[in-house]
Amino acid sequence: MDTPAPAPDAPVPAAPAPETLELAADLRTAVGELVRSLRPDDALPQNQAGVLGLLVRDERSYTVAELAARQRVRHQSMARTVALLTDAGLVTQQPHPTDGRKLLVAVTGPGRAALLDQRARREARIAAAIEARLTPEERDRLRAAVGLLARLH
Repeated sequence: MDTPAPAPDAPVPAAPAPETLELAADLRTAVGELVRSLRPDDALPQNQAGVLGLLVRDERSYTVAELAARQRVRHQSMARTVALLTDAGLVTQQPHPTDGRKLLVAVTGPGRAALLDQRARREARIAAAIEARLTPEERDRLRAAVGLLARLH
């Protein structure tokens, strides 16, 4: 699939400054290490938690194809993930109201609880690390940094 060429009068984005690229690399590394440090306590594999998170956050049902597109995985991979979640009772599949060939995937009460429990465990672990390792002044700086991080997406 070809990407359309920019309009002739469109401004060319400037390449990030070297120090900004270095900051981006340091941030990616730090966030990645933090996320990896939380995974050993996870009851749900990342792919399953991602699907549950999407269903809970959006408060709606999706087809397997829609979930695959949203999670940027192959349809077959998502079908396996949904089958595992269904077998565990964390999601249900119901017929699509307008297309009998499709099924809609919805989170169940136990699925919502499993996701929220995993999130709570992660947040408690982060909170314990914040209290144990950061001074009150550093906590204030971290609070400000969270606001900045939110602006990056």
